Amino acid sequence: MKRVIIGLSGGVDSSVAAYLLQQQGYEVIGLFMKNWHDDSVTISNECPWLDDSNDAMLVAEKLGIPFQTVDLSEQYKERIVDYMFNEYEKGRTPNPDVLCNREIKFDVFMKIALDLGADYVATGHYCRKGVVEKEAKEVYQLLAGKDNNKDQSYFLCQLSQEQLAKALFPIGELTKPEVREIADDIGLVTADKKDSQGLCFIGKVKLPDFLQQQLKPKEGVIVEIPKEQEIFSIEAPEFSSQEDKLEFLSRKIDYKIDLGKVVGKHQGAHYFTKGQRKGLAVGGTVEPLFVIDTDVEENVIYTGQGKEHPGLLKKALFVSNDELHWIREDLALKVDEILKVEARIRYRQPLQKATLHKVDSGLYVEFEAYQSAITEGQFVAWYIEDELLGSGVIS
Repeated sequence: MKRVIIGLSGGVDSSVAAYLLQQQGYEVIGLFMKNWHDDSVTISNECPWLDDSNDAMLVAEKLGIPFQTVDLSEQYKERIVDYMFNEYEKGRTPNPDVLCNREIKFDVFMKIALDLGADYVATGHYCRKGVVEKEAKEVYQLLAGKDNNKDQSYFLCQLSQEQLAKALFPIGELTKPEVREIADDIGLVTADKKDSQGLCFIGKVKLPDFLQQQLKPKEGVIVEIPKEQEIFSIEAPEFSSQEDKLEFLSRKIDYKIDLGKVVGKHQGAHYFTKGQRKGLAVGGTVEPLFVIDTDVEENVIYTGQGKEHPGLLKKALFVSNDELHWIREDLALKVDEILKVEARIRYRQPLQKATLHKVDSGLYVEFEAYQSAITEGQFVAWYIEDELLGSGVIS
């Protein structure tokens, strides 16, 4: 009998995943990961991880499976929290959920599971795993979940073949309502529990509060750049090569204070991210202000009016070689090769038509349509049909 260790988070998805594995004849063990112990930054006085671990325990009891808690807070702090602050300090916007899957659930946690004699590690993610034969070798595929509203393949875009080989996603074929129905039918306490929000496993932490505790506030100015500003109407030069053109399309505009007007003050450029609208507290503009760039060195936030502001829109982005990752290593592009794909630059975004261009220094992703708020530090992931082939950090 194959042994599966499932990360029970105290939510409905992982609870039902555990039940399904049991039904499929696996020996199932539930493990709850405690990733956070600094209760000074949780928002309410309830201790979310305690509630969650309690729910996870009740589910394990109900299913009659062994259960234990593992404390991964040290690794979580090193690999996720410290990474987040480094990224924010560089003026990039990290994605802790993608990292949490790569570094914690499918690395630290997976090692613990394998030490406990597990054949597989399972999670309650809405995605599926496929397998294809290639040159007499099995190659694993990461496929979108059947529930279009809940597909979470994006969060797993950094997994490797080795990690996928040992992964199971029992609810990938189901929709969220079907999952809740199963939980209800078998009487799990988590059946009506709301979906968790907030960082991967920290519980109900407000990111700005969390950041403020760690990154010191520093007053700076908010500058509004008008749409008509000449920097937006630079004529595209004659390009001598495709690469020059892509470099031009993905370039970062260098904003200066004198290109616009000061419209307000803020408490630290590193608390803001591109495309952000809330928290600027500047009134009196015809259209709402959006952050179009932050300068953490000079501590300035650049903004523009309206969703269609040219400072928000771009058609291409670049991923450097050291931040480029192929799940399907067998399909990785060689220099000068191109590939038509569909891509997304954030979790809930509908897939966008794009072309990948491999160059010496990395990979360009060129979109058919303008994309709003392409943000450094976030992940771009590309698909062919429902298979996620690879991903990279936007540079």
